[in-house]
Amino acid sequence: MAVPKKKMSKSRRDSRKTTWKKKVSKNVLIAISLGKSLNSNKSTSFIAS
Repeated sequence: MAVPKKKMSKSRRDSRKTTWKKKVSKNVLIAISLGKSLNSNKSTSFIAS
């Protein structure tokens, strides 16, 4: 079984988590705005497939 060789520091762990959360929150905002525009029946710039 694969085991990490060294313990990761808390600051490194937290910084990696925050960068991951920033990426996710950006994509969530894009998805929500896309869903709202498609739901409003005024979507002219998106192709719904």
